[in-house]
Amino acid sequence: MKPVVIRNSILHSPHDELQRALLAEIDESAGSALYSTISYPFDPPKSGKIAVKVINRDGDEVLKVYET
Repeated sequence: MKPVVIRNSILHSPHDELQRALLAEIDESAGSALYSTISYPFDPPKSGKIAVKVINRDGDEVLKVYET
């Protein structure tokens, strides 16, 4: 007997809408900016504080707040 593959066993899955929402066009040039070590200039905040978050490749996060 041949195996039967059922591809769409659920007609209206709750995940259908989520899957459609996750489909997006990716701009490769914008993605390369995420992995850059170049900082972009910005105006000093009125609070006088700047928070810097660093995430390493293992997913460890460190947050440091600096007084300007």
